[in-house]
Amino acid sequence: MHRSLLPALLGLALGALALGPALGWGFVLVQDMVFVPDPVFSTFTFGLSGGAPRVVPSDAVVTALAQVLPAELVQKAILLGIFVLGCSGAARLVPSESVVPRLVAGACYAWNPYVAERLLMGQWALLLGYAGLPWVVRAACGRRLALALVPAAVGGFAAMSISALTVLPVAAQCRRWVRVGALVLLFSLPWLMLAVVRPRVLAGDPVGVDAFAARADGPFGAVGSLLSLGGVWNANAVPAGYDTWLGAVARLSLALAGIAGFCLATPPSGAAREGVALRRGLGVAAVAGFVIACLGVFQPGRDLLRWLVGVWGGFAVLRDAQQFVAPLALLVAIGLGQLTARVTARWAALMVVAPLAALPTLTWGALDAVPYPRAWMEARAIIQQDREPGDVLVLPFESYRRFSWNGGRAVLDPAQRFFAAPGREVVADDSVRVGSMVVAAEDPRAEQVERVLKRPSESLATAGFRYVVVDAGTPEEWAGFAARLGAASLLLDRRELRLYRFEGPVAPVASH
Repeated sequence: MHRSLLPALLGLALGALALGPALGWGFVLVQDMVFVPDPVFSTFTFGLSGGAPRVVPSDAVVTALAQVLPAELVQKAILLGIFVLGCSGAARLVPSESVVPRLVAGACYAWNPYVAERLLMGQWALLLGYAGLPWVVRAACGRRLALALVPAAVGGFAAMSISALTVLPVAAQCRRWVRVGALVLLFSLPWLMLAVVRPRVLAGDPVGVDAFAARADGPFGAVGSLLSLGGVWNANAVPAGYDTWLGAVARLSLALAGIAGFCLATPPSGAAREGVALRRGLGVAAVAGFVIACLGVFQPGRDLLRWLVGVWGGFAVLRDAQQFVAPLALLVAIGLGQLTARVTARWAALMVVAPLAALPTLTWGALDAVPYPRAWMEARAIIQQDREPGDVLVLPFESYRRFSWNGGRAVLDPAQRFFAAPGREVVADDSVRVGSMVVAAEDPRAEQVERVLKRPSESLATAGFRYVVVDAGTPEEWAGFAARLGAASLLLDRRELRLYRFEGPVAPVASH
């Protein structure tokens, strides 16, 4: 077997170990990870409805792939591909003739707190850009940068922002920052153009600065968590066992060892100028990313972020600042690989499994795959067969759901994608509740619905809605919806879902 295939195979094995039951038939629905069977193109797919264009162009790519393969297979191929791409890419950046240091770097980059927390957050598009980051860094001073940027470009604005933060300092060392910057800008156009077409959706709520600031996920505080490559704001995305001293010490020790290995490594004699540029540029990017990640931890940093978001809503990407430790994760992985190259063969073999030993609870069972209920399929068939105009409203008007058929896991309501149909907009709430804080909705239509819901139910038809889907809520809430929607016909009444329809003409909706 060719040695260059070993990191890719290791990545595949790590992906299978992390996903486990999630590779079974069905869909992984957790937090922001929403895939649906037989997706269709809609205005939401292209960021022309809903809030900020976070799904551009990732949803369009998934929808296109699902025209060829079952959507279940598309999701699993992407998730496994993240591990394979990241592991093999990080391995290539270790300047060693031995395969073991490369495997150590690959294992560390594909299996660490950053990957674990973002995976449990369901942020597959961000992780796709993260997986492509080593390839982008490697191509910054060479060729094929456009190809290396494809994963981040598919991932969208957050993935491209992290790639830009990482690759531009490297390119500056090679004196190619103009060309690289132009490519980054070109690959960002799908979502940047929407900032011009729909500028209102970029009006970020400053409350998000407090809601999405990095949090301590272990005993060493927020800064210690960030240094350990963790610190995500969502407590539900923290793997089990993070609060133990042993695990926290192991994660922090690995990160510090990787940083030391990177800083103390001696470049090989006659090292190429590109290799030196890579080390310097990645070091600058890692420091910059760590500083950004720490902004929300301290009050002066939060004040700065609130001011930036007030100046331009696009700065809201900095609110969830923990995601910017990605270049530090790459630096740590390379450093551990370089450190491994200096130890004996026995210790080198142990270093390959060190990332798994420091984070054992990511393995097998953290995620699962489930099928959508039959009731959802029946409701979609009714909506898609109807040729009368009118949009779809999803109730309760909350952004995240805990369905019993999904094991009670929190997930962004799939209805907006599931019930999409040509000519119909599916409107759901896009505000985010974090503890007692609520980050306001970005979608102008959602703001309108909040006002309409305070008036008699007939107002929904005059607001452009033909269908109402009730897919969650307490028995009391379901009874309240039934009473409120008395003017509508109940077409489907199932345990998992109810579908209502307003008969007669529906008022057209003004462009927004």
